[in-house]
Amino acid sequence: MKTLVAYFSASGTTAAAAEALARAAQADLYEIRPKVPYTRADLNWMDKNARSTVEMKDRTSRPAIVTGDVDVSAYDVILLGFPIWWYVAPTIINTFLESYDFSGKRIVLFATSGGSGFGRAVSGLQQSAPGAQIEEGRLLNGRLDALESWLRELGL
Repeated sequence: MKTLVAYFSASGTTAAAAEALARAAQADLYEIRPKVPYTRADLNWMDKNARSTVEMKDRTSRPAIVTGDVDVSAYDVILLGFPIWWYVAPTIINTFLESYDFSGKRIVLFATSGGSGFGRAVSGLQQSAPGAQIEEGRLLNGRLDALESWLRELGL
């Protein structure tokens, strides 16, 4: 079973979790990169005019990403990681899912969070990947020592 760890990281926290997960799973690693990188001001969730706040208020927002640099058809399982924003995945994750064909793929989510759980992340992403099986996975907030046991639970 070929596995891809795909992730979006705004501040580096999710990137560190994704790198550790890819090593543990012996999987390929892919960074979901916005065409316009987020600045510190863009990520100020307390500013109602900040880019991230505006995107998250509009659930139809689809921030542009760099595409064409991964062949998802080559993978059976995608471990998809992101920081939790407003109790869901950032809308850039919807952009990623809508940019490729994930039909028949198993997508297992992992996330980092300052305190909230997955919330409505699975239901908020399912419509963006019709034909894929999306599963809630784990929050990886510094708990990287248990990655191998989680991967065994997943059958990877």
